Amino acid sequence: AERIVALLAPVILLLLWEGLVQARVLDRRFFPAPSSIAGTFVQLAQTSLPGHIGISLSRAAIGFLIGAVPAILLGVVMGLMPLVRAALQPILGALFAIPKPAILPLMLLMFGLGEPSKWAIIAITVFLQVVISTTAGVASIDRIYLDVGRNYGAGRLQTLWTIALPGALPVIFAGIRLGWGVALLLLFTAEIVGAKSGLGYLIWQSWQTFNVEEMYVGIATIATIGMLSFVLLDVLEGWLIPWRSR
Repeated sequence: AERIVALLAPVILLLLWEGLVQARVLDRRFFPAPSSIAGTFVQLAQTSLPGHIGISLSRAAIGFLIGAVPAILLGVVMGLMPLVRAALQPILGALFAIPKPAILPLMLLMFGLGEPSKWAIIAITVFLQVVISTTAGVASIDRIYLDVGRNYGAGRLQTLWTIALPGALPVIFAGIRLGWGVALLLLFTAEIVGAKSGLGYLIWQSWQTFNVEEMYVGIATIATIGMLSFVLLDVLEGWLIPWRSR
């Protein structure tokens, strides 16, 4: 029943939207009918949309990996070592509070208008999100498990790999989800400045030319990418953390 409702709710919303536009309750200049948006999507899918999707996904994925991998490693170390956590936590908290679009001009000064500036702004945001979640996950592990590992002669690397990392994986995945969502948000910000391709550029260019249908296509495409990526993350989490679903 829940799956049926989850499938029917968007369809009903689209039908309601279509009916309100056809009845002229909604202004089609700002809220084009879903049928009109679907027609524009088909046209763009045959021309420029696949290229925009591929470029945006590559930017988001590269920036995400650059930020997430070191964040997980540092988060595990911070969770296991209170002194390291005490030294770095205030700095990370201060950086986390800064609005990330505010540092985009700095990234442009450092890396120029090319791809590295877009990777950097995404990586910084993802890093802060994931490192805080990972630290919290490792620090919340019951100390008895760490004590048992030490009693059986586990070294630091074994403790990290067999106790800390598996125990913190549920919280780490929560941080990864948030980090990926924020990466998609920052992607739009990065692509409206100095980019000539990507979904953010498509949305911004459509706004400048008042091509509302194309703008909605770009927004819907990003939303679909976000939805599918979260489904894939759920599958990956179920594979890596099978005990959580029990």
